[in-house]
Amino acid sequence: MKRLIIISNERVSENSQGEFKSTNLDLKVLPDELGKVFNVECVFRKSKKELNHKYDIKKIFIASSVFSFLYGVIKTIFKKNIYLIIAISPYTFLTFLLLTILRKKTYVYLMSNGYEEYEYILGKNFKWIYGFMFKIITKFSIVIVCHSRLFDPKKSHEITPSRLNDNWIKNWNLPNLDKPRLLYVGRINPEKGIDNFINLYNKMNTNSELFIAGNTEKLTGTDHKIKSLGYISSEQELIRTYDHCNITILPSYTEAHPYVLEESLSRKRPVIIFEDIAYVKKDKKGVYIIKRDSNEIKEQIEWILKNYRSIQKEMDQNDLPTMQKMVQQFSNILQ
Repeated sequence: MKRLIIISNERVSENSQGEFKSTNLDLKVLPDELGKVFNVECVFRKSKKELNHKYDIKKIFIASSVFSFLYGVIKTIFKKNIYLIIAISPYTFLTFLLLTILRKKTYVYLMSNGYEEYEYILGKNFKWIYGFMFKIITKFSIVIVCHSRLFDPKKSHEITPSRLNDNWIKNWNLPNLDKPRLLYVGRINPEKGIDNFINLYNKMNTNSELFIAGNTEKLTGTDHKIKSLGYISSEQELIRTYDHCNITILPSYTEAHPYVLEESLSRKRPVIIFEDIAYVKKDKKGVYIIKRDSNEIKEQIEWILKNYRSIQKEMDQNDLPTMQKMVQQFSNILQ
């Protein structure tokens, strides 16, 4: 098998048993799945605390500084490799410059809109930093995107990310519709909009529950109707969580290709999103776009529960991507 070096700004932990773990499930799944068709090695940043999602692949170099990060990359240059940089950051930008100087062919995979993320996390005045790195990397590398809005479709390869396997698609259960059971799955970051949604949810006078699957330490404004589930690392447990609820909420301000959308649809659970990310709906059935307004949210929830069976029948038309298809797309590009 060909050697594939995956380089990411992602933080990864290593415990005393030599197990590598990530907090980002997306960046755990992709290297593990590509490891089935390539000889994969990774260069990541070091996390001081042990994280949640255990990698299957074993060849991972974790760096505690930018210098050790670059050293981890330099160690790989003496063999014939394919280089895949995931996302643009100062660390991966310096790595790209190094590989370019050494005349190494480099692919870059854009998983999200960095301009919008820099704005939400650091403020508008820092968007130029990402813009500078973006223009250089995309000009001199082969660009792979998960959504056409991230880069010129004529100058990039588009793949369809997915974490779906047979476990997700088969044997979905009918939900209990006695009351709204809302579910949020994801990171508790500003751009994810969960704080804003909780404020709107608290204004709604409904007999409902909101379940949050993620690290809720940073959350404020929660009450007895909001139940924290913490990180869910088990696939089967996550599937059961979707099945227990009847509507999924995706309140993000920015997204590229949210896995949560397809996970929920695979379990025949409708999804509510807001106008900021209307573009992720595409032609999917069971996805509802509304304004960030507590009254409109309440009305949409009530309508979904009232029409639930007919919505589920419409969702049978969805042609959802699978993990197997995603790996094949990557393999075709990288080969």
